[in-house]
Amino acid sequence: MNTLFEILPLLVPVLLIDIALAAAAVRHILRHPCYCFGNKTMWLVIVVVLLLFGPIIYFVFGKGENE
Repeated sequence: MNTLFEILPLLVPVLLIDIALAAAAVRHILRHPCYCFGNKTMWLVIVVVLLLFGPIIYFVFGKGENE
């Protein structure tokens, strides 16, 4: 239990950044109709289910070229 309290100051900023990145990805998915591959539903599932890596995967591989 003490270990959790020791690493908590490091986890809070990481979690806040992750949530902000996921919110930005979901906002971008809902507003833009073009993707490199896949569709809107697929990318929403990837971003929400894979919360830690999903937004990064979307911005690297799924975001359309003509934004």
